[in-house]
Amino acid sequence: MVDRRLGVTKKLVFLVAMLWQVGVLAELRIDITQGVESAIPIAVVPFAQSAQGTSAEPGIDQLVTADLQRSGWFALTPVESMLNRPYKSEDVDYRDWRLLGAEAVLIGQVEMVAPDRFDVRFELLDAVKQQRLAGARYSSVAKSEMRRLAHVIADQVFRQLTGIDGIFSTRIAYVTTTNGRHELQVADIDGYNPVGVLTSPEPIMSPSWSANGRELAYVAFDQGRPAVFVQELSTGKRRKVAQFRGINGAPSWSPNGQELALTLSKDGSPDIYIMQLATGKLTRLTDHYAIDTEPAWSPDGQQLYFTSDRGGKPQIYRISRHGGATTRVTINMGKYNADASVSPDGKYLAVVNNSGQNGYQIGLVDLQASQLTPLSSGRLDESPSFSPNGRLIIYTRTQANSESLAVVSIDAKVRQQLALQQAKVREPAWSPFSQ
Repeated sequence: MVDRRLGVTKKLVFLVAMLWQVGVLAELRIDITQGVESAIPIAVVPFAQSAQGTSAEPGIDQLVTADLQRSGWFALTPVESMLNRPYKSEDVDYRDWRLLGAEAVLIGQVEMVAPDRFDVRFELLDAVKQQRLAGARYSSVAKSEMRRLAHVIADQVFRQLTGIDGIFSTRIAYVTTTNGRHELQVADIDGYNPVGVLTSPEPIMSPSWSANGRELAYVAFDQGRPAVFVQELSTGKRRKVAQFRGINGAPSWSPNGQELALTLSKDGSPDIYIMQLATGKLTRLTDHYAIDTEPAWSPDGQQLYFTSDRGGKPQIYRISRHGGATTRVTINMGKYNADASVSPDGKYLAVVNNSGQNGYQIGLVDLQASQLTPLSSGRLDESPSFSPNGRLIIYTRTQANSESLAVVSIDAKVRQQLALQQAKVREPAWSPFSQ
């Protein structure tokens, strides 16, 4: 574990030897540890199938059920208690579903139209008002795309019933460690379909998503010196964008996808710079003898938040993207605040906070109220990252000699634990919505 007095440098120094080989990838196991008390009662009826064995395994209805259940927002009606299993709205007897306590009912059908091709239809119904809330038909869906489609349907259900955009179709990047081998991976938010991005015998940290979700920026050690790389996920193609004297670290992608904020020490102490990716042009934002690191953009791209120990202890500061005066953000919020992640609406920061008693935990900073609320309960929590809908925060949780990921909602009502068997997992980064 990095010394916390120098914790702001944890993303500055990397010894990453690039071994471009994909190891054996394991899927994240996700467990709900806490859900909302007023969970929405919903029945997901097994989708009808036009022929035996036409759907992928597990079925779309099972995948949607798993998504909704993992969210912590829903109470699912057990399939075995269902009085009937309609797949068309005209066949639904709303009294049966109200008797079971369901406020919403999801029905649908999967029909084979060609080998490994399916038409999929669903309807979401309000059992109380007895009306159709949403529905769609998808034509000629490949069997390999059924899991992705299930996430899309779950997103629509979540949005319709909560008023919040669903995040089931998004992805997370994270680093696993197994027997001394470190691997940067990208997986679906439910832990499935993990893909190896890079493998190294040395630590890997700080992946940063591009605005369109198609690239990752990271730091690697090339010929004994740290360098910042950008890699296309679809092709594996990478390019070096920064390898100056000294520190090259903490890349953070701008909202417009055209710039990276970086920490560089090429001119002395570590400071915040902005790089134009098309030209490589650098603009220096901070110029201080202290350590300035971990930049994070505001959603409008006009400001950056960063960690600095210029006041004696690591705290969060703000600066215009054009430079100028800095403003300390975390005032009277404890002796240590670092590694800020900005919510998509710009109203909150998720930070690593130490108030002096309970170790290092994830805190939520309300920027308008200038107030911090603790969200996690560990003693060595770090690396917070907001979901693209701004409702959840994923972070690293260290317990004893185990490192796993955890998710907490910004109101602390929903909690999840994500772990890999026989592996440590850390440094999460939540992707943007697909574009």
